[in-house]
Amino acid sequence: MKKLINDPFDMVEEMVDGFISANDDIVKRVGRRSIARLESPIPNKVAIVVGGGSGHLPAFAGYVGSGMADAAAFGNVFASPPAKPIIEAALACDSGAGVVFIYGNYAGDCLNFDRAQDTCREMGHDVESVVMNDDVASAPSSDVLRRRGIGGMLWVYQIAGAKAETLASLGEVVEIAHRANENTRTIGVGLSSCIVPANGKATFALADDEIEVGLGIHGEPGMKRQKVAPVDEIIEEMFAQLMADLDYRDQRVALSINGLGGTPAEELFVVYRKVKALCDAHGITIAHKAVGEFVTALEMAGASISITRLDPEMEILLNAPVNTCMFKKLQRESSST
Repeated sequence: MKKLINDPFDMVEEMVDGFISANDDIVKRVGRRSIARLESPIPNKVAIVVGGGSGHLPAFAGYVGSGMADAAAFGNVFASPPAKPIIEAALACDSGAGVVFIYGNYAGDCLNFDRAQDTCREMGHDVESVVMNDDVASAPSSDVLRRRGIGGMLWVYQIAGAKAETLASLGEVVEIAHRANENTRTIGVGLSSCIVPANGKATFALADDEIEVGLGIHGEPGMKRQKVAPVDEIIEEMFAQLMADLDYRDQRVALSINGLGGTPAEELFVVYRKVKALCDAHGITIAHKAVGEFVTALEMAGASISITRLDPEMEILLNAPVNTCMFKKLQRESSST
């Protein structure tokens, strides 16, 4: 195993130290593994707290800043943060307008965010939760509450964050976060495994001529393993899964092509090219788009496709500017294809 680290068990703390130092114009430390916007708490603004395991940058810490999250908590690599840093994050950014927790549907995250929510409420803070479950490969449409939350967080965070910036009420921010999540679907493909530093070995094994369609961001099994094929064939199959789950035909959408950590940008644009052609063929208008690394899995090779079906309000909110540690976007006056 070759990694640019010292002791594997010190990696997360050393990463946090470096991350905060490199972004001290945007964030501040509020706990050992929790950060908040530098100006937090912001008067009359509903605060958004995100979080999850380390190993997924720019998620989750990278999305703290104006236009997205107000604070983040993170745990060990691929492990949920305990309740304590989540509570620290919430207390640091709550101005009295309330807090929304947005996190992925994983057992540890659900347990610890629920514990943090209960504690915050006992302390007199108004806290609500939105659990993301956009991964179509992790459970059938008849059992959506078991689905994982993965790459679709990019759009949900932006929509909820932009709404909160308008000084909307807690109920209004929660409602639109739920609405964005319910209209978002994601599917991924893995080409290789990754190595969790503390383990020192690959999380799973794929033969040189194999890929896994529907792979999770922690190496969870996908829908199937298959032989390597031309990328257009792989994308056609993935796109068909998304279309079978939610009708995007003749809709306006936000589309992101996400690299899992070990895939060159050139390959991600090849993927975008094919997805754009498939959208055109189905009358789908891409109102907002993003190509890059948004939710990674250390050095795993692969990519995911996330599509959010937009209504007029969500589309307008996605025009808002974003200035976070690892994702920035200028104000847009109008959407284009």
